Amino acid sequence: MLWSISPLGESKVGIPFGLLKDLDPYLVLIVAIAANIMVYPLMTFFLNKMNGVLAKVLWYKKSAIWVAKRAKKGSKENLNKYGYFGLALFVLIPMPGTGVYAGTIVAYLFKMDYKKAFLANAIGITISSLIVWSVTRFGQGLI
Repeated sequence: MLWSISPLGESKVGIPFGLLKDLDPYLVLIVAIAANIMVYPLMTFFLNKMNGVLAKVLWYKKSAIWVAKRAKKGSKENLNKYGYFGLALFVLIPMPGTGVYAGTIVAYLFKMDYKKAFLANAIGITISSLIVWSVTRFGQGLI
């Protein structure tokens, strides 16, 4: 669960970690998805309440600008072309930097509707987690 809420890998790391530790594969999937989905409301709260306060701290401001530029660059084309479906596509790609943290930041930067963006993130997280779970679970027998 901790790997799945961590910005250092989200469920893309939590699922393989749990499966390679021989934990119940279905429990691993459910916990990873639930933990990863929890990130969206927590990050949104943080961005709405704390971002303005912390932006006064130089190292945070520089880091936030770097992350914002990277998130906008990676998602702008999909959002302009596909809207909330584009956000889900962006989040579901099981690659570093495309998960719920980036999806939440993108939704915040583009001032997207909270509920629709939450649903898009949840769908993206679920599909991404299913991909990672399937590849890890069925790939274990090949090792």
